[in-house]
Amino acid sequence: MSSMFLGIDGGGTKTAFVLIDAGGRVAARHEATTSYYLEIGFDALRTLLRGGVQTTLQQAGVRAADLAHTFAGLPAHGEDSALLSRFDALLTDIVPRSTVGNDMVCSWAGSLAGADGISLVAGTGSIAYGEWQGRGARCGGWGEIFGDEGSAHWLAREALALFSRMADGRAEPGPLLALVREHFGLTQDLDLCAAINGGAQRSELAQAARLVTTAANAGDVQARQLLVRAGDELALLAAGTARNLAVPAGAAVDVSYSGGVFAAGDLVLGPLRAALARHLPGAQLKRPHFGPELGAALYAARLAGQPLSAQALSLLS
Repeated sequence: MSSMFLGIDGGGTKTAFVLIDAGGRVAARHEATTSYYLEIGFDALRTLLRGGVQTTLQQAGVRAADLAHTFAGLPAHGEDSALLSRFDALLTDIVPRSTVGNDMVCSWAGSLAGADGISLVAGTGSIAYGEWQGRGARCGGWGEIFGDEGSAHWLAREALALFSRMADGRAEPGPLLALVREHFGLTQDLDLCAAINGGAQRSELAQAARLVTTAANAGDVQARQLLVRAGDELALLAAGTARNLAVPAGAAVDVSYSGGVFAAGDLVLGPLRAALARHLPGAQLKRPHFGPELGAALYAARLAGQPLSAQALSLLS
């Protein structure tokens, strides 16, 4: 019986491929660009997946036939019923045994090592997913136009709105003002309109979220408040997931996280912890066991009916 498991963690910014074995050894890793089909299209997505799988297998010196299972967690999966069959067929002619799902599952499987609880994802977009006593549920993930609160894209959008208010006198200027000017190479402040309206991709705009953390660390009170708001929005996602899972009120439930927004550290984790105490009493915020890329591989092992042992998990890194 094959004991190799391939995980693919898709995202709005990058796509990670990780191959592991049943003993907890990482046999190969590979990273590619965004797998957000609304940005690159289905044909490019299939090409990206095929190339990533082939590169990962070549690194490890194994064949597709050696894989017990492959799991690909991709952004936007499940958000258009008419496209489910296309999503589900993405890997059928690439690997022999595969499952395609939403990338939120990768975060949950990695951050909580497959245990009951809720995982928050705040990368380019935002979403929450949890499992509880055999049930699974999601919350959020509605996209950048009217959702994705607390995500990097949301933070970037709010930061640019704050910049506009600072630039034209509606808000007190802070360090964010100069940071945005430098980041976008603005000759004059209104040039930001052309920079954004000229076709900036979702993933490109999300990169500006880092300016919020930099500004907050430089003493920008208004930028810090954006991170407080992000923490509150993410806590609401956790509370909504708990409600959808029918977690009893006040029950102890582990909440973990993944995604670039959390690179802000205590600037966002502190507000998140405080907001969880208000919105989801009993929540215990836990550092992630593993990243979502390893979570994808762990979930592939689970789908193969060969979940990794506690000893194998302790060796995984």
